[in-house]
Amino acid sequence: MASKFSTRLRVKAPTLETGVAALSGGNQQKIALAKWLARDCSVLMVDEPTRGIDVGAKAEIYQLLDELACEGRAIFMISSELPELLGLCTRILIMREGKLVGEVSRADFSEARLMGLMSGVAAE
Repeated sequence: MASKFSTRLRVKAPTLETGVAALSGGNQQKIALAKWLARDCSVLMVDEPTRGIDVGAKAEIYQLLDELACEGRAIFMISSELPELLGLCTRILIMREGKLVGEVSRADFSEARLMGLMSGVAAE
C-alpha cells in the first residue's frame, strides 16, 4: 500500500540522508501520512493535517485523503479550518465544550450553519 502512494506524496529532501526534522513542514506531514499508509489502515484519523504547510503540499494531502476516502477508507478529520472541512468531508460533527452539538451532512453544509453550531448561536 505505501508504495502505491509513495510516488504521489512527492517528498522533497536535499539528500536521502536528510533527517525528517530538517525537512519542511509539508514534507514532514507527508512522511507522517506515509508511515500510517504503510500500515494499510482502513481507518485514518488526522488532526490538523495541513496546519502550517504551503498551498502545494496542502493540495497534495487533500488529493491523497480524497483518494483514500474514494477507496472506502474511513477518515476522521479534526480541523479548525472550515474551508478544509467543507471541501473534504461528507459529514461534519460539531463539538463544543466537549459535547456533540450538531451533525451536518454535505447537502446541508453552509458556513453560516456550521459557525452557528460552533458558537452556540444555533441549535441542532
